[in-house]
Amino acid sequence: MIGPEIMRRALEEHDLVTCCKLWEHVAPNLPQAPKSEHEARFVMHYACTLAGNVVLRSRAYSHRWLVDNGYPSGLPDELKPRAERMFPKIMDAVGIACGTASEAMRPLVPYVRGAMEHVVLDHYADGVKDPKIIKPRMLEARRKAIKQLIG
Repeated sequence: MIGPEIMRRALEEHDLVTCCKLWEHVAPNLPQAPKSEHEARFVMHYACTLAGNVVLRSRAYSHRWLVDNGYPSGLPDELKPRAERMFPKIMDAVGIACGTASEAMRPLVPYVRGAMEHVVLDHYADGVKDPKIIKPRMLEARRKAIKQLIG
């Protein structure tokens, strides 16, 4: 007989393989084969957020995984603030600076900023977020925009 301690440990460690094998053993009459590994991971993390006998750190990690992947979390509302402090949402940001001291150049600033912004949005759409790639291309777009506008 497999004890609940093994399942609790598998959930705490986010051990997907063990969780699937245990589920197969303890609930053979229920659906077994998730459509994908991602679906199995969702079920494991959701179960982890629901399990009151799992340590909060593991439940909080599962909560963050679920929220970051667009799924609902089973973590009770009273635990969510603590979970958010343990695993805060990481936000991406890109700064675009293109001011000018020249009064004559100020009307061009929105066009230059737009060219730089286009580079950032294009890269983010492709999943590229590395500043070492984006920054040089932003500066190149800035240079080209200024050259095109002032000749």
